[in-house]
Amino acid sequence: MTFALVGRKVYVAGHRGMVGSALVRRLEGEGCHVLTAPRETDLREQALVRQWFKENAPDVVILAAAKVGGIWANDNAPAEFLYDNLAIEMNVIDAARENAAEKLLFLGSSCIYPRDAPQPMAEDALLTGPLESTNEWYAIAKIAGIKLCQAYRRQYGCDFISAMPTNLYGPGDNFDLATSHVLPALIRKAHEARIGQGDFTVWGTGSPLREFLHVDDFADACVHLLKTYSGEVPVNVGSGQEVSIRELAKLVADIVGSAGELVFDGTKPDGTPRKLLDSSYLAGLGWTPKITLAQGIASTYEAFLANGAPTHTDRK
Repeated sequence: MTFALVGRKVYVAGHRGMVGSALVRRLEGEGCHVLTAPRETDLREQALVRQWFKENAPDVVILAAAKVGGIWANDNAPAEFLYDNLAIEMNVIDAARENAAEKLLFLGSSCIYPRDAPQPMAEDALLTGPLESTNEWYAIAKIAGIKLCQAYRRQYGCDFISAMPTNLYGPGDNFDLATSHVLPALIRKAHEARIGQGDFTVWGTGSPLREFLHVDDFADACVHLLKTYSGEVPVNVGSGQEVSIRELAKLVADIVGSAGELVFDGTKPDGTPRKLLDSSYLAGLGWTPKITLAQGIASTYEAFLANGAPTHTDRK
């Protein structure tokens, strides 16, 4: 039986982020009332979260709020990546139960799977081996969120589900080179090489394989899961296509128009050698992505240019 969103109050936690803002855009056509919390509602603070839920009583919760970042950020702030994400998850999930939310969707990450999990990674690979060390703090927090949803389902009968996205990108992404993920970092580096006519330097050897999904496709998948899925097993959400970092960097350079030499810095970490999700279960539920990688990179670069990308005159 399909779960209807029409007429329900849907709270998007983390609506200012890339994923949260995409969810807000996608929900506009669902006939529901989208709720967002003001910035002063710090989701790490239990009392503030409980008060907001008591006053607003959402019917549906999408937990997109999280502290996120790339390899450098994870390596330099392990305490924040573990504590902040654990606190956000515990507070929001428990408040949803306490206030009788009808459904909750928790958003995890493909990094929850073991570093050397068989490829493509199926949902049952969870907790079958050691994690990738460069993001284990974030991964452990996300695993805890999945398990908390499962525990609340088993003990309290809550219809709390989880989705595991692959590497996401799109409008609203973080382009700060110190804290960004690989694709927005490549877009920024290619842009700066173009306007400065310098080299385009990429971290690592370029050999790791990655899968990418446009955030608008992911938001569409989330709505599909809310309507069609009710189970404790986390559901993978990916594109089914993988590309090497070297191939990706070349594609970004072509789209951005960077003429600088492509340089790979092998002194920097590569991260997990391969990370492809098995999204066959979601496909069986009737959902597939629509936006190609080239289309998505082009639209993301356009959004970057429209929202304060550095120009030649910005460079010193």
